[in-house]
Amino acid sequence: MLELRPTAADTAHAPATALEAARRVDAVLDDVLETRLRQARQVDPVFAEDIAGRVAGLIRRGGKRLRTAFVWCGWRAAGGTGDASAVLRTGAALELLQACALIHDDLMDGSPLRRGGPTLHVELTRLHSAARMTGSGESFGASAAVLAGDLALAWADDLLTEVALRLPHGPRLYEEWRAMRGEMVAGQYRDLHAQATGASGVEEALTVATLKSALYTVERPLALGAALAGARPATVDALRRAGRHAGLAFQLRDDLLGAFGDPALTGKPADDDLRTRKLTYLLAVAVRLAAASGDEEAVAALAPALTDRPDGAVERMRKALEWTGARALTETKIAELAAASLRHFEGTGADTAVREEFAALVARVSGGVPQRTEDIA
Repeated sequence: MLELRPTAADTAHAPATALEAARRVDAVLDDVLETRLRQARQVDPVFAEDIAGRVAGLIRRGGKRLRTAFVWCGWRAAGGTGDASAVLRTGAALELLQACALIHDDLMDGSPLRRGGPTLHVELTRLHSAARMTGSGESFGASAAVLAGDLALAWADDLLTEVALRLPHGPRLYEEWRAMRGEMVAGQYRDLHAQATGASGVEEALTVATLKSALYTVERPLALGAALAGARPATVDALRRAGRHAGLAFQLRDDLLGAFGDPALTGKPADDDLRTRKLTYLLAVAVRLAAASGDEEAVAALAPALTDRPDGAVERMRKALEWTGARALTETKIAELAAASLRHFEGTGADTAVREEFAALVARVSGGVPQRTEDIA
């Protein structure tokens, strides 16, 4: 079981707001990471420097920790009060899990940038070159990145298990966590499968978005928070519905940023999704609209390709997303999802202050307020 020293975040008063929880989880993460890095150095100094240190570096340079904020919302909506150390530690476990997802997703997508810096597989490929190692640098970087993602997952599981073992509602907490891990893998595979088959269906796009992102970004964090408070089934059901809608709004916003975002603001390239023809709701709607209108130019621009698309083809795809009306319809869908999320959250019976905190978070992840992608990734 993971041994943790008390932190200021643990011993001080409970966070008064969701964003205060998001800020304070960094103190918990620092403590966890220092412990894990010390343990890694005891196992092997090369592994500690090359792999564990890079995983810790990725975690420390990213995001506004909004998954922790959603854990807090679920906890408070379910009547949670007092000591919030389990809330913060559960949020920290989610941040570690997020690192695993990002490392593996970047590798599978061949993405060069993450949170304003090189992705881990790129860093490790460069390490191979700088150290004048033998063999393929790309193969080394990919293999080492798989191990780095696995390590982040192990750290996340260790921390969540340590939390669950200390709580009367620990089995409920762990069951939410167990289900979430399986959903994430299923979503990642469906994403991979959709790209390999050239899928274009709207329903399939929504399935991928739900499994890969919506559940573990909002719905499961809310449910994890509710489990910490021993929530009633009706409260959990309302939180799940609210989280499902907000999580989908988040993913659709991320799809738009992936196609139209400014790399200087998002911290990642703006054409990866288009270059690889990743199945998104945005793309699926554009394909459907192009076919329905008989727009052969748009149909051709959005069709599956046998190889990665050159720059000119990517720009044609981007224009087709605009002129078919898919971009505008996706914006409308995001607004509808965000509004539905707030309606479902009303059903939790949470007090006004918690409802306002949740509404602010939904506005943030759905794009209702200016944001950098790293704020929500």
